[in-house]
Amino acid sequence: MLMSGINIISPDERLIQECLAGNDQAWAALIDKYRKLIYSIPIKYGFSRDEADEIFQEVCLTLLSQLPQLREPRSLVAWLIKVTSHQCFHWHKKMRPQNMLQPAEYFDSLPAESPVPGDIAVEAQREQALRNAVADQNGRCRELIEMLFFSTPSVPYEQVAQTLGLATGSIGFIRMRCLKRLRRRLEELGFR
Repeated sequence: MLMSGINIISPDERLIQECLAGNDQAWAALIDKYRKLIYSIPIKYGFSRDEADEIFQEVCLTLLSQLPQLREPRSLVAWLIKVTSHQCFHWHKKMRPQNMLQPAEYFDSLPAESPVPGDIAVEAQREQALRNAVADQNGRCRELIEMLFFSTPSVPYEQVAQTLGLATGSIGFIRMRCLKRLRRRLEELGFR
C-alpha cells in the first residue's frame, strides 16, 4: 500500500519476504500465526484431530511450495482458507476412494449441522481477524483478554490480578477498557 509516497508493508508481507529470504524463524512465526486458522477448518468439517494434523501438514507443504508465487500477500488468509478447504476435500477423497465425490457433492454430503463452505470461510476469517486484533493489543490487555476469554476454563479474576500485578477490584474496569480497544481494532479491520 502506498501512502503519501511511503510504502507500508503489512506484517504478513514482511513475514513472507523473510520466509522467501530463507529465514526459518519467519517461517515458524508465519505458521504459528495461522496454525489455529488452518486447524479450525478440518475440525469444522468433522475430521478427527489426527486427520486435521495431516491436513495441516499438507497445507503447510502447499504454502511452502507456493509462497514464491503468492501474488497478493494481503490475501493470505483467504488463500489459506481456500487451500485448506480443498485439502479437506482431497483428504476425504483419498480416505474414501469409493465415494469419489466432486467438491460440490462432498460439501453437500456433510451432515446437516455442518456449516457450508462459505460459512466456514467467513467464520474462519472472522476468527483470524479476532486473533490478529487480540495480538495487536498491548501486553497487559492481550494477556487479560487471553486469560478471561481464551483459556478453558477461564482464569478467575483473583488469578488474573495476581498474574498481572493488579488489584482484583480493578480487573473489571481494565477488562472494559481492553475490550473497547479490541472493538476499535476490529472495526479498523472492517468488522462491526
